[in-house]
Amino acid sequence: MKMNPVHEKCVLVLNRQWQAISIVSPADAFSHMSTDNADGLDIEGGDTMNPTRLSDWMKLPVRAQDRTIGTAHGAIRVPTVIVLKDFAKVPIFIPKFSLKNVWVRDRGQCQYSGRMLKANEASIDHIIPQSRGGATTWENCVLAERLLNSNKGARTPAEAGLKLIKRPAAPKPVPITLTLKNLLAIADWDHFLISSAA
Repeated sequence: MKMNPVHEKCVLVLNRQWQAISIVSPADAFSHMSTDNADGLDIEGGDTMNPTRLSDWMKLPVRAQDRTIGTAHGAIRVPTVIVLKDFAKVPIFIPKFSLKNVWVRDRGQCQYSGRMLKANEASIDHIIPQSRGGATTWENCVLAERLLNSNKGARTPAEAGLKLIKRPAAPKPVPITLTLKNLLAIADWDHFLISSAA
């Protein structure tokens, strides 16, 4: 199913200190701009960045690289970045417990064998098995090879002759800015997102 361009999340949102805090759709961006909660950021290369009110934004020329939406007044440029006028906070991201996030925490490595796993080879192992009262928590679960996990069964690692590479812990909460990725390769976002190479 193809997403309607007005609902595709392709607009980076900055707080009033110009820190990236979320990614929204053009519909949401224009909603913020129409209520005067945000300005569109008119970006020309890396040198010029002008916060622009909606009334002035609608007069900007549409460039070849711009996404556009149609209005009663003709096509207008979709901002790549908006800046909120009053919101100053940076929300904190707390990862939810899931196989994907256990994978990220354990860096795709079986916590018993040390082997780097493919997605279809990975499972969550309960260190203290659920059948023996073990909880599904960050501190009691690790990434493990499916076959190894199956052979471990309802035993503890010690009973199964296994040793953990490291003791599991809950991931630390981080500013949401650190989690935002430029998956759409929008050049204007690179000014505000932290590079994964850093």
